[in-house]
Amino acid sequence: MDENRLRHRGKRVIPAQSHHAEGRVQYLLAAEEQILRSIAAQAPISEVLNGICTALDCQLGNMVSLISVPGDGVVSSPEAARNAAVFGLHIFFSVDILSEFGQELGSLEMYCCTMRSPTSHELPLIERAACLAAIAMERETKAGGRPDHRTPESRPLHSQALRSPHFLH
Repeated sequence: MDENRLRHRGKRVIPAQSHHAEGRVQYLLAAEEQILRSIAAQAPISEVLNGICTALDCQLGNMVSLISVPGDGVVSSPEAARNAAVFGLHIFFSVDILSEFGQELGSLEMYCCTMRSPTSHELPLIERAACLAAIAMERETKAGGRPDHRTPESRPLHSQALRSPHFLH
């Protein structure tokens, strides 16, 4: 049976779920659970961020993701883009990772084998990855003893891990 066809049940029309889509959802849930467990267990931040990038790359395919932290000795975004171009990679997406108070924690940069923009299906996955990275980075900051100098009263009503996305191509 064609997976893209619709099944009729009574008066409702229900889209057929493919086994591939179900497997993708299960993978996402398992990967996210593992990342959250790593954060809770205070795994090294590099291990957690690498896990986030690996999960995102596997979901989107033909992708290389990098989470940079300010002051960690990582090359600048323009230099990273030039280096990626040497290997035939194109800038796919770049976004700042922000704390709940809007402080920049780092950035998520993604490179792709083909020049394209994220689809409406991919954007929520990227946002989730950035949110997980923000949680991990904030936890690392608090565990490292660096105070947050913000009182609970100054906490914003709606915290966001993402600002407007930066499309770089």
